[in-house]
Amino acid sequence: MTTFNEREQAFESKFAHDQEMAFRVTARRNRLVGQWAAALMGLTPEETDSYAKSVVQADFEEAGDEDVIRKLLGDITSAGVEIDDASIRAALESKTVEARRQLMEAK
Repeated sequence: MTTFNEREQAFESKFAHDQEMAFRVTARRNRLVGQWAAALMGLTPEETDSYAKSVVQADFEEAGDEDVIRKLLGDITSAGVEIDDASIRAALESKTVEARRQLMEAK
């Protein structure tokens, strides 16, 4: 019976680790995409840092990426920059890859 319990515990540990990594990748991605959007809007370095943090916070409003996309689209458009939903989604995808790479290199 102990081998079954050990296997169960190993699966639970792996699941918890995978969930933590997914959270960290998403948070890093949101920070990177916030910095990308800030550059498009021409924000100062101090404003960029603050804006990137606000994008990370926006992801906690609802499940999925729609809350982040809505924030980015609204903010970038309000700043007078022409952008569409597809461009933001493409940026999210590329920043996800970059965030995952950064986290893997940090290990």
